[in-house]
Amino acid sequence: MHIVDHEPANKRLLIRDNGNAAAVMTYVISSPELYIIDHTLVENAYRGQGLGDMLLKAMVEYARENGIKIIPLCPFAKGRFERISEYADVLHK
Repeated sequence: MHIVDHEPANKRLLIRDNGNAAAVMTYVISSPELYIIDHTLVENAYRGQGLGDMLLKAMVEYARENGIKIIPLCPFAKGRFERISEYADVLHK
């Protein structure tokens, strides 16, 4: 089972497997209420397992809990925001 670790000091969410990074999502803080997802990477050996979606879901939940809106700049996050209407509440208009 994969667990998402949020590392606010490093502005990233990370999934590890046996201590190695399997997937990472990074963001930039534009303001206390606005975060920009700028990069999502899933290592080749872990592709197709839904790790990118796990990272994004954790970011959306964090945004909801903290009153943050998100600008999804990276192609992965942008595509998911376009397809998953449940995330619209945290999308910066």
